[in-house]
Amino acid sequence: MSATSTRPRTAAATSATTVPERRRRRSRGRRFVLVTVLALVWVFPLYWMVVTALSRREDLAAGDVGLVPTTLDGGGFHRAMVDFPVLQWTANSAAIAVVAVVITVVVDVMAGYVLAKHRFPGRSIVFFLIIATLMIPIQVLLVPQFDLVAKFGWLNSYWAVIVPRSAEAFGVFLARQYFLSMPDELLEAAQLDGAGQLRTLWSVVLPLSRPLVAVLVVMTFMYRWNEFAWPLVALRDPALYTLPVGLSFLQGQYTTDYPALMAGALVSILPVLVLFAVAQRQFVAGIARSGLK
Repeated sequence: MSATSTRPRTAAATSATTVPERRRRRSRGRRFVLVTVLALVWVFPLYWMVVTALSRREDLAAGDVGLVPTTLDGGGFHRAMVDFPVLQWTANSAAIAVVAVVITVVVDVMAGYVLAKHRFPGRSIVFFLIIATLMIPIQVLLVPQFDLVAKFGWLNSYWAVIVPRSAEAFGVFLARQYFLSMPDELLEAAQLDGAGQLRTLWSVVLPLSRPLVAVLVVMTFMYRWNEFAWPLVALRDPALYTLPVGLSFLQGQYTTDYPALMAGALVSILPVLVLFAVAQRQFVAGIARSGLK
């Protein structure tokens, strides 16, 4: 009697446990399909750039280019590297971006640390003014920045591009939000051990701020690497052009060498992709710790 009565119960329990498992599998399948579709949507422009860069100008002019190219031609990369100083423009962009990242990250971290952990009169007003600068369009700043750089004698030099944006308001805001989540007791313990302000920042705060530094490095490098308007105004010598400015001259008035243009654009994309791939985990952790959503 007991054996026969336990069978229906066992079957019912088994069915009850398999229903949630089926639902989880279905939800996983749906999420996989959604992520795959979104990935294809985001990757397709990059794939089309590769196809265009490896196509022939004659095929593009005739419209004889499909999703899967029938013939591959590396002439676009050859013309971009030989006929145009793409490598020189890339070196200029790298030098400006690296120096600007170092200066900007140091300034943003120190400013955010002071605004988060030090109390002084007018601290809220200073932070409000810094955030208010985010609402000023960059086009409004071109003329006063040009006049200031000209007075310093920096026109047509790397410093003309690096110095005017040495501090980013969003970076200061991000650093402040990150340091607000850091316990004050940790800093007080370091000061009780005899550490000064700079020593505390260097030995205690920075080792715990690697995610923040990763976010600032990625965002600053991406902005500086892709900046176009200000380098176009501040630089006059074509040998000093950055890569985005130089690529704009590959577009002719009547005809455009699209394979060479796409080849140069691929070169400009690769450093940002590599940097983000290397710092992806720290970048996500820094965004999460700062409270941004």
